[in-house]
Amino acid sequence: MARDLTGKVIVITGASSGIGAATAVRCARAGMDVVLNARREDRLQEVARQAGEFGRRAVIVVGDVAEPGTSRRIVDTAEEEFGSFYALFANAGFGMNKAVIDTTDGQLRRMFDVNFFAGVELLSTAAHRLIRAGRGGHLLMCSSCLSKFALPNHGAYSATKAAQNAVCSAMRHEVHEHGIYVSSVHPITTKTEFFEVSAQVSECNPIEADLPRHSPKMFVQSPQRVAGAVVKCLRRPRPEVWTSYIVRTVAGFMTVFPRFYDLTARKTMSVEMRRKNSR
Repeated sequence: MARDLTGKVIVITGASSGIGAATAVRCARAGMDVVLNARREDRLQEVARQAGEFGRRAVIVVGDVAEPGTSRRIVDTAEEEFGSFYALFANAGFGMNKAVIDTTDGQLRRMFDVNFFAGVELLSTAAHRLIRAGRGGHLLMCSSCLSKFALPNHGAYSATKAAQNAVCSAMRHEVHEHGIYVSSVHPITTKTEFFEVSAQVSECNPIEADLPRHSPKMFVQSPQRVAGAVVKCLRRPRPEVWTSYIVRTVAGFMTVFPRFYDLTARKTMSVEMRRKNSR
């Protein structure tokens, strides 16, 4: 039986744009109140306004998820404003288009701080509150299809996503007895400003980092598609949320046959090199 989401509260980080913003609006449309976090207040206010069009309350918490105390402040706000919350979607994160050997220690640590450590802290903080409340709940983290296989020049990002997936898998069983479900979300290439930020962090040509521009259309999706899949999972919980069965099948195939992955990765690398040399 599908769960009724009407009146339930969800906390979403990275909610100022892309998947986070789309999920906030879709959750509000499903009848949920939302607590939104990101660094850009003006963007959060706009997302809150859109959520409000469905007659739901939206509260914003401005701040960097990697800053000490932010996780507790987000969860505290949810409890203070609504009395409790039901779900949390740890979605904040960023990417980088750079070879592993060219990635500095500082860049790698910053990426793990935001993508992994902040997300795990948030899920753990929320889990303790839900256990104390004793009413169950649902925790989600935005991983990636790259949690299952790494693309050249995306090794650091893929590592954070694989770590997220592993934590969600373990936590799912650790909190099951408390009626709390844990899901990892695995989007494919999504049309958002993610790639613009990636280009800035990587200090590379924005066109080179724009995967939606270079990927086949069948492997590119909208943030609204991911948002719809998240809401579907909230209604009928499952371990992993995939928005492309083709990519999920390919990911499994690559795991079983590593040589197939190597051939694919080398082809990807060759295409990137030809594209760079043609400029």
